[in-house]
Amino acid sequence: MSEELTLDPQDWDAFETLAHRMLSETLTHLRTLRDRPAWQRMPDPKRSLVLDEPLPFEAQGEEAVYEEFVRDILPYPNGNYDPRFWGWVQGNGFPLGNMADLLASSLNPHLAGFDQAPVLVEKKVIEWLRELMGFPEGSSGILLSGGSMASITGLAVARQGMAGFDVRKEGLQGDNPKLLVYGSTETHSWAKKAMEFLGFGHDAYRTVRVNPDFTLDLGALRDQIRKDRANGFRPIAILGTAGTVNTGASDDLDSLADLCAEEKLWLHVDGAFGALAAISPKLKHLVKGIERADSVSFDLHKWMYMPFEIACLLVRDGKVHEATFSQSASYIAGMTRGVNAGGLVFGDLGVELTRSFKALKAWMSLKAYGVKRFSDLIEQNVEQAQYLAGLVRATPDLELLADVPLNIVCFRYVVEDEGRANVVNEEILLQIQEQGIAVPSSTVLNGQFCLRVCIVNHRTRREDLAAFVTAVKRIGREIVDAK
Repeated sequence: MSEELTLDPQDWDAFETLAHRMLSETLTHLRTLRDRPAWQRMPDPKRSLVLDEPLPFEAQGEEAVYEEFVRDILPYPNGNYDPRFWGWVQGNGFPLGNMADLLASSLNPHLAGFDQAPVLVEKKVIEWLRELMGFPEGSSGILLSGGSMASITGLAVARQGMAGFDVRKEGLQGDNPKLLVYGSTETHSWAKKAMEFLGFGHDAYRTVRVNPDFTLDLGALRDQIRKDRANGFRPIAILGTAGTVNTGASDDLDSLADLCAEEKLWLHVDGAFGALAAISPKLKHLVKGIERADSVSFDLHKWMYMPFEIACLLVRDGKVHEATFSQSASYIAGMTRGVNAGGLVFGDLGVELTRSFKALKAWMSLKAYGVKRFSDLIEQNVEQAQYLAGLVRATPDLELLADVPLNIVCFRYVVEDEGRANVVNEEILLQIQEQGIAVPSSTVLNGQFCLRVCIVNHRTRREDLAAFVTAVKRIGREIVDAK
């Protein structure tokens, strides 16, 4: 009989030595982030090494593969763990979270359900998050990969609960009235994708204008709902936002909740990062009313800084949540005893059956540092945004393009020739990134291209922001003078 194979190490001692080296060098890499550029493009020869490599039929060995990772992969991420990364809304991770992911991966549990400790950990984490968001007992929740999936899942629950017919049985192809969903022009792009994915079609998504502060215009929203009802359509949900991705504005969630109560509509709050202002005593007034939503989604890998992937969906009516996704099949039937005692509880709350142990990093981090540490960090980021806004206001060459209600600062370099302003500012952005100085992102507000700094970074210091402003002024002058 031939030798039976395994993927466990042939030499455990040698592999332990390699694993210790991996851990040690990883921590050294994190400890020395400030010694490297915020971002650097992967050189073309290294790109070719990765992209042109043939399928490896023969073994290279663990150590050789790790050496290749250190040489060709490690230096070239998008930089979101760097102290000067403020692009988009991407968290940074932190060492305890990294180690928790290692532990979770080593345990490798299947989190559809089953009678196991990891399920209890996820239930407890969701209970803590429910409490932080002010949701009532009896609410349900599930951890998902990101804010888009959490919001799409929440909208699926809204569709089932508010359609007025059994969507799971009939689908959206019958003679029922057309279902409509409402959001603002500042609602994240997940909304249109969700409308298509869930079968509504993007024509069923009503985009409502915003006020000058980029919050949803409630008067325009109310008028649109009444118009649609008069035309025989069936409005079912409003998408509110806690912290828009462009400027950090938060809709008037209390008034949206009032409107939904009057019109018998579902309120889903996309709180991808802004919802977590609710954990801060100083900032929670900015998202007042979030506790009245029918569902809310938010990412712990954004403004709670955790490693990817961990987002949360909370649903006020747990019965509607389960009714949207629950299923039965003989091969996954719950038992009264044994490994599957209690059934696949999380498998009945979303589309995914196979799920990783996302909750461990949240459980360990909240216990290790406490809610106050995260609250203080969120407040620190908001204070840093105000500091940056103050630098911009104090600099004649720079101009703020939006208010700074939370942690996002949108500004531009002022160019005398307004016709060149957008081109100049885009070039400033690219040079800031390519020189490894920092990683802001961009957006366009009222036709004006601007540098967008979103601070969800626990490693950022005020000196980083000051250095960034100095670099923007220098590069801006160089570009204008070189014309």
